Amino acid sequence: MQHSILPSVRPVLERLIIENNSSITRIIPGSIKPVADAKGQVKARVTIPIFAGFKALALSDGARQELFITTCLTHAELDEALSKASKAK
Repeated sequence: MQHSILPSVRPVLERLIIENNSSITRIIPGSIKPVADAKGQVKARVTIPIFAGFKALALSDGARQELFITTCLTHAELDEALSKASKAK
């Protein structure tokens, strides 16, 4: 692990990997920056394609964290998987 992970984002990423184990190769947590609108339940969304996957943003704990996800899932499939993992408890 190269970067910290926001405490409430870690369980979301763990669920994402468990539910999509064969489709997600790697999740690399990126920079964390404070933002005012990151309150309540974790919100995660796919932003842009990158080589072999996508960049995503997770909002929680008063901060935004970049996530780099290596996957064979499409943009829509990964967005749906992130949403499902964010809502599960």
